[in-house]
Amino acid sequence: MERLDDDLLFSQEMADVKPLKENQKTQSNGLTAQITPTFGQLVKQAALNEHELLAMLPIAPFQFKTVSPDEVVEHRHDGMQEAVYKRLRQGKYDFKTILDLHSYSLQQARGSLVNCIFAAIERGERNILVIHGKGYHSKPYPGLMKSAVCHWLSVIEQVAAFHSATREQGGSGALFVLLKKSSQQRIENSELNRKGGGFR
Repeated sequence: MERLDDDLLFSQEMADVKPLKENQKTQSNGLTAQITPTFGQLVKQAALNEHELLAMLPIAPFQFKTVSPDEVVEHRHDGMQEAVYKRLRQGKYDFKTILDLHSYSLQQARGSLVNCIFAAIERGERNILVIHGKGYHSKPYPGLMKSAVCHWLSVIEQVAAFHSATREQGGSGALFVLLKKSSQQRIENSELNRKGGGFR
C-alpha cells in the first residue's frame, strides 16, 4: 500500500512537468544542445548588465575623489603602450562622438556616459570627447561633474585611458577618452595579422 501511495504522490508532483522541446534535449554525447535566447531575454540581460554597471558608479558627491576645475587629469590601465597614450594626450586621435554634459544632473550624466560608451563601441569607435565643464560654481564643491566623470571613467572596464583635452578641444573642461577594442575588433585584427595584413 505504501508503494502505491509513493507512486501516486510522484505522479501528482510531476503532473505539471512538460517534456523538453527538441532543441533543449540533452545530446547523446552528454552535452546540452545550445539554446538560442529570445529577443526579450537579450533585452533583459542588457538591462541587467547596465543596472550592474550603474550600481558601480556612485552619484553621491562625496563618494568620489575631488578634482579641481583647472586640474589636468590623466588615467590609463596597465599595459598601455606609451606611444598610444602620448597620441591620446596630444589629441592626435580623431573622434566622431562628442558628449556634452553641461546642465546635466549627476544621474543624467552617468546614464548618458554609459550609453555613449557602449554605443561608440558598438559602432567600432575607439575615441570619444567628453565635455564635463570646469564647474567653478558647482555645489557642494567646485568641479563636481568633472570629479564624478573622472571617477566613473576610471571604474568602467571598457575605458582604456583618458586625459584632459588640449586647449583647442576644451582643456581641463573636457576629456579625450580611449575605449578598449570590442570583441569583434579584436577578432578582425587578429585575423588581419594572421594573414600578414597588420601593417597595411
